[in-house]
Amino acid sequence: MLCFSTFEAELADVIPVVKTSIGGTRIVGRLCAGNKNGLLLPNTTTDQELQHLRNSLPDEVVVQRVDERLSALGNCVVCNDHVALIHTDLDRLDLLLQVCQAWQLDLYNISFVLSHSVLFVQETEELIADVLGVEVFRQTIAGNILVGSYGVFSNRGGLVHPHTSIEDLDELSTLLQVPLVAGTVNRGSEVIGAGMIVNDWTAFCGLDTTATELSVIESVFKLRESQPSAIVDEMRKSLIDTFV
Repeated sequence: MLCFSTFEAELADVIPVVKTSIGGTRIVGRLCAGNKNGLLLPNTTTDQELQHLRNSLPDEVVVQRVDERLSALGNCVVCNDHVALIHTDLDRLDLLLQVCQAWQLDLYNISFVLSHSVLFVQETEELIADVLGVEVFRQTIAGNILVGSYGVFSNRGGLVHPHTSIEDLDELSTLLQVPLVAGTVNRGSEVIGAGMIVNDWTAFCGLDTTATELSVIESVFKLRESQPSAIVDEMRKSLIDTFV
């Protein structure tokens, strides 16, 4: 309740703040991924939750349930409005082949399973690209495959795992076309995604986040430069047009 009231107090005049559950749980940030174009939900999302979110968000925001075995999408996908990084094993056919072998299927049945799974496998990555309107790249962050746990990005900057090498920072920054820094939240926590959320003009961090960490966050995301002016006016106008 405290978390919701904080978001509502800071954002309700600008963007819709929606109270919901996903799959009957309250850890919504770890289970979904989205941007201004769309919202991806895990297959555990109930029909009622899906409809509630579709009714609560503007019509131009696509809300889509994804039939993917890695259901904690917030840990597996990190994105801004232009690029998404995804878990390297998301919808991988080779993992499906390992499962088939573990089941001790013969060659005919393995071929049958794989041939009927190719379309689904291709569709998952394409679905992310289509719903979010982004380019999709399979990446790791400091060797970690849970890119959504160890990185947070906006359209203005990004914060990643503190052990990310300079070479990886350069590569990721080139893909995302935004400046990146390696850092922490919540007094040294490496799990960036669990400790903060950010958009193009404001960020929310855990209570243990130090002044130094806050300063880094404000700097890399350019929060002092991006008060909700023209960006917010445009968003507010579109939301009013949608809801009226």
